[in-house]
Amino acid sequence: MLPAVLTIDGPSGAGKGTISRLVAKKLGWHYLDSGSIYRALAIAVLQKAIDVTDEASIVEVARTMELTFVCADELTVILDGSDITRQLSLETTGNTASMIAVLPAVRAALLKKQQDFRLMPGLVADGRDMGTVVFPDAPHKIFLTASAEKRAERRYKQLIEKGVDANLSRLLLDIQERDRRDSERAAAPLVMAADAVFLDTSEMPVEIVVAEVLHIINN
Repeated sequence: MLPAVLTIDGPSGAGKGTISRLVAKKLGWHYLDSGSIYRALAIAVLQKAIDVTDEASIVEVARTMELTFVCADELTVILDGSDITRQLSLETTGNTASMIAVLPAVRAALLKKQQDFRLMPGLVADGRDMGTVVFPDAPHKIFLTASAEKRAERRYKQLIEKGVDANLSRLLLDIQERDRRDSERAAAPLVMAADAVFLDTSEMPVEIVVAEVLHIINN
């Protein structure tokens, strides 16, 4: 019998990471942040100065990189022995990750890495295609979203709190462009799984969203 999986998919900035980590902690399940996998690969690609269109070289990096998640109160990501957590939130990292994520061979190379996180007693998987591509047989699926404006505001607040300079208008444009790119890509576009539950968190506080997700799992 395969371990249970809860997939939480949705666009950038919808709150998937925060909700997924809190739900995983309450359930005592493992946690997969697929976005961090792509962002970690983006960091490796940038560090090695590989062109984002060089699919073969990016695939080789994807296959050989060593990645570890340490999920406590905050997520720590270790790439090839180095803590890259702070670099994950950079806009250059996010934009690069979105660009390389459209490459089919790259997605195929990372698919097995993601599926290996499915361990007992269960897994909460956060991403864009967790319920449609990576874990299509997951018994619990949620599509989490919020308006682009609300997501830009949340992102702006996160960056400012971390001491990173940010421009709200530019963040909104970046999010809108990323939404378009993620939805229109040929490989695993951002779509809601037919059997997923839709949740719009634009006006919902975190604790209410967590309670709603737990209710969905238990009913």
